[in-house]
Amino acid sequence: MDSEKTVLSVNDVTRHFPVRGSILRRDGKVVRALDGVSFDLNKGETLGIVGESGCGKSTLARTIVGLDRPTSGRVSFRGVDVHSVRGSEATVMRRKIQVVLQDPYASLNPRRTLRDTLMQPFLIHPDTVSKSKRLARVNELAELVGLNPDHLDRFPFQFSGGQRQRIGIARALALDPEVIVCDEPVSALDVSIQAQVVNLFQKLQSELGLSYIFIAHDLSVVRHISHRIAVMYLGKVVEIGERAEVYDTSAHPYTSALLSAAPIPDPALRGSRQRRLLVGDPPSPVDPPSGCRFRTRCWQAQPNCASVEPNLQKVELSHNHDVACHFPLSSPSSL
Repeated sequence: MDSEKTVLSVNDVTRHFPVRGSILRRDGKVVRALDGVSFDLNKGETLGIVGESGCGKSTLARTIVGLDRPTSGRVSFRGVDVHSVRGSEATVMRRKIQVVLQDPYASLNPRRTLRDTLMQPFLIHPDTVSKSKRLARVNELAELVGLNPDHLDRFPFQFSGGQRQRIGIARALALDPEVIVCDEPVSALDVSIQAQVVNLFQKLQSELGLSYIFIAHDLSVVRHISHRIAVMYLGKVVEIGERAEVYDTSAHPYTSALLSAAPIPDPALRGSRQRRLLVGDPPSPVDPPSGCRFRTRCWQAQPNCASVEPNLQKVELSHNHDVACHFPLSSPSSL
């Protein structure tokens, strides 16, 4: 990645949570929610993150925005460690990295009107917009995300699910951020509303130059909005690359299995794809398998997969496609 274009860097980040054996005693074990995650995010880029529930996607989101501290590693915004800044520097940092959460109703205060919700960022950061211009800015934010400024006195229960998510997006935009972390922002919405919200994200990115970390389960949504894709499994990134390369020539067996399970819109093509059925449940993050963490469910596993942990390496004939697998699907040895 070009360092001049990179706005966010995640370098070898781990996040371990202690397991309590009783109310007052810990038994020494930890949940390895994140275990060495690294990637860069460019200005104006969307990085989609996919993976099964429990793979660490939401923990990663919380760590990036500063709601959780990494056990080790570094999250940096334009070269500044997100978790080391204090005082006024931390205040400025919070403005630059915002978050849009999954449940639009739970993320809003039911006692605050739309006007109060969009005004709140300026009360917390009073130096961003003068008092005389705040109401005009609130109206501008509402219009920017497709809300009617005449509804500023409404409460969250008076809006639909899609409108509530637009409120959450407007609130995230209030302080002119550069990076927005979207943690399952459309999964709670109807399909038709999902498309509207995704198109809104793309419109705002084009107009404002935003960078997104876009976390979702729906692979078709991630493909539509993302420039690059990172696939996570049990706290690790197992494949990352350009959208077309990951979707059309996936190199990791886990990515191939995920894509084979995604529905095909065209009924005429539904029987043309080979299904990759995974056996068993994901291992426990408290005691992950040795070597490759996916080996217990992988149809290509061989003896050295249990003893040597694969690192992210370039896929052959590709400059921006990495995979953590001893026997990637694109390799002749895997055929």
